[in-house]
Amino acid sequence: MAASLHDETHSDSIQGLTDAEAADRRQRGLGNDFTVSSSRSYRTIIISNIFNLINIILFTIGGVMLAIGRAGDALTSVGLIVFNVLISIVQEIRAKQQLDRIALLNRPTITAIRNGQERTINPSDIVVDDILLIRAGDQVVVDGVLVGDKTITMDESLLTGESDQVEKNADDEILSGSFCVSGTGYMRATIVGEASFANKLTQGAREFQMSQTPLQREINFILRVLMLVSGFIGILIVLSAIVAATPFVREVQMAAVVAGLIPNGLFFMVILSYALGALRIVQQGALVQQTNAVESLSNITVLCTDKTGTLTANRIKYEDVHPIGIEKAKLEKLLGEFVTSMSTSNKTSEAIMAALKADKIDLLEEIPFTSALKWSAIAREDGVYVLGATAMLAPYMPLDDDIQAKIEDWTGAGMRVLAFGYNSQVKTLYDATGTPTLPPLTPLGILKFSDELRPHLKETLAAFARNNIQLKVISGDAPETVAALAKQAGFPGDLKYVSGVDLNTMADAEFAQTALESTVFGRITPDQKERLVDALRQQGHYVAMIGDGVNDVLSLKKADIGIAMQSGSSATRSVADMVLLNDSFGVLPAAFTEGQRILNGMEDILRLFLTRVLYAALLIVATAVVGIGFPFLPKHNALVAAFAVGLPTLALALWARPGQRKTTSILRTVAHFVLPAGLSITVFGLLVYFAAFYLGLFELVDVEITPELIASFEEYTGIDYAITNADAYTQEAAHLTAQTALTIFATWASLLLVLFVEPPHPIFVGGDVYSGDVRPTLLALLCFIGFTALLLIEPLRSFFELLALPLWGFVLLAIVTALWAVILRMAWRNHWLDRFLGVRFDLTKPEVPLPSQ
Repeated sequence: MAASLHDETHSDSIQGLTDAEAADRRQRGLGNDFTVSSSRSYRTIIISNIFNLINIILFTIGGVMLAIGRAGDALTSVGLIVFNVLISIVQEIRAKQQLDRIALLNRPTITAIRNGQERTINPSDIVVDDILLIRAGDQVVVDGVLVGDKTITMDESLLTGESDQVEKNADDEILSGSFCVSGTGYMRATIVGEASFANKLTQGAREFQMSQTPLQREINFILRVLMLVSGFIGILIVLSAIVAATPFVREVQMAAVVAGLIPNGLFFMVILSYALGALRIVQQGALVQQTNAVESLSNITVLCTDKTGTLTANRIKYEDVHPIGIEKAKLEKLLGEFVTSMSTSNKTSEAIMAALKADKIDLLEEIPFTSALKWSAIAREDGVYVLGATAMLAPYMPLDDDIQAKIEDWTGAGMRVLAFGYNSQVKTLYDATGTPTLPPLTPLGILKFSDELRPHLKETLAAFARNNIQLKVISGDAPETVAALAKQAGFPGDLKYVSGVDLNTMADAEFAQTALESTVFGRITPDQKERLVDALRQQGHYVAMIGDGVNDVLSLKKADIGIAMQSGSSATRSVADMVLLNDSFGVLPAAFTEGQRILNGMEDILRLFLTRVLYAALLIVATAVVGIGFPFLPKHNALVAAFAVGLPTLALALWARPGQRKTTSILRTVAHFVLPAGLSITVFGLLVYFAAFYLGLFELVDVEITPELIASFEEYTGIDYAITNADAYTQEAAHLTAQTALTIFATWASLLLVLFVEPPHPIFVGGDVYSGDVRPTLLALLCFIGFTALLLIEPLRSFFELLALPLWGFVLLAIVTALWAVILRMAWRNHWLDRFLGVRFDLTKPEVPLPSQ
């Protein structure tokens, strides 16, 4: 190593490693091989979407149906699941590809010294002891030490959250994840790969984990309950089939219908709603990495954000200058010449340069700004001019009380303040030993700067505040500085702030209370950020965290929803649920509204799905108890699901509207609709089934039952019933008649429910508030026409194992359906079930008097 790194005290003699030395180190495992994945792998996405318990059960039933030659039943039972899985996989892969493209565009460019020459290499090609060239704007990807005789200034805000710049000299440590702000220098790589500072800081966030939203938790609860119900009913059906010697094909068909009580289509509707939300939001300027992120945002009660690089654009904005004993125009010209003529620049000088245009002049001497001096100076023909922090220039340039008061006012408002002065009698900036020195100075003015806020920040924060969402800033900067900037950003009310040093001394209970009551948190470490987010969640809040740096990774991971800036670190983007493209806050209110749209749409979707599941389960149990067969075949079940639930809910997802919800529990809201609808369809459905069954038996009394007729029936149904007598045939034929009538009634009733879910006219108000949207009604009418056409077209009717009913049968079914709709509307409007149970389901209408307890 001595040969390649010899004489590192002078930058012009640095040779770096040879190719042979670099290859040797790589073989010894000293290469920077560790990388942070920017997103989930393709394998993980595919496996997680295909292999879940419900999918496995239904795939198994579908496989059995195929094995016994029931391809039609298998298609109608499993086809929708395959479609669901494909949609979900495509959505996640699209998000992954876009996130990977962002990571590639933001990958740092590395310049290494190999064989004494500058060479551009990939970050993964770095090895221990590599000499890397660092220029202003470069991001460091491994840990190391500065070598040579150059001085550079680094920005470590992505690591610490502190916006102060840090000067680095020979042998000073340089951390991965930091940026070079000014200067040019060389560093020797000392720690690479997984052991580097940035990678160690994020190692707690490597494992992928999707936080479930309240909607997902409630839907999962519903599905678990339905799995138990369907499992229990399935056991009863199996025992009944064994006792009754039911044909195996019929047993499998019943199993498919029972498994259909688990509304697998609900998964698709959730996925579709999320996909539509993600599509709308990406057009607004945000990439949804986790499919539930948009809906999740609408649930938040606390919004936490980092300061540097998140609330602020990590840029300084020149605001104004207050002249002291000089005309303002002349002062602005001097300032413009000052920053334009210097050979180096920083964020402050660039802000002045952008605001005050001037021509470059010849300088006699200059001293660049450093974090140690905290001032910069030039010497020109008419004297010395100095720009720096007021505190550092105070010994050389006293300011009167009025100017001090103005400085305090500006500082209290969150402004950064610099002083500008001169001495016309001196033209040198160094003493006899070459040390920078300042003469007595005459003040010319004080300058104020603000941290440039992100576009649309104030409007976004105001929108969240109007929705009663608490706002909190968690930063590595001093709490007073953060509080001032929060006021500048438009945080409402008096801001209570606390320091990370004080938090360290608090017991858990006091820490949790402080996390809840305080708005601004300063000098916070990454671990404390994570703990603050966790404390808020433990107290029942739904927390969003916005960040950009490596220091934000753990807190983003802990939050219910993590939001990253596109310009932030790749580690931050990789764990975030949502990435703000172009770092724009303006998309967040739109995402919040889109989340409300998803929730409102899912309420309507759940009303239809759960109503169907409720009446199907009750009908299965009721017919089993009475002992008159099974209410549906798999194809019948698929017809009702497709025409009366699948297509309408698809449209409801597309046409959902945003709006504030009255309660956080979607189940309680939905119960007001589902229970009366499901119970009433069950009662009327049983009447239809019994009437059709016995009418079927009556019509077959005078029919001659021949072996040919039995064989024709078994060929039609595809099942060998082993029928040996006329009574057995009439029973099976009557069952099919009853199933046909019930399928027609259930479909018609479910289509009418669409009008109650989205009432196009006040006459349909009862189960939900007035909508006025006629599109769902028109769709229901089209579905009715399509279903009727299917009943009239013999090949389609035969495929779905439905019998042709006489005209009077359709008329009776229409009368029964209309009567059911009238009674159901009365039940909703008069809150019959609420009164009977003594509970309050519907929170969107005035309280209903309940009977005394």
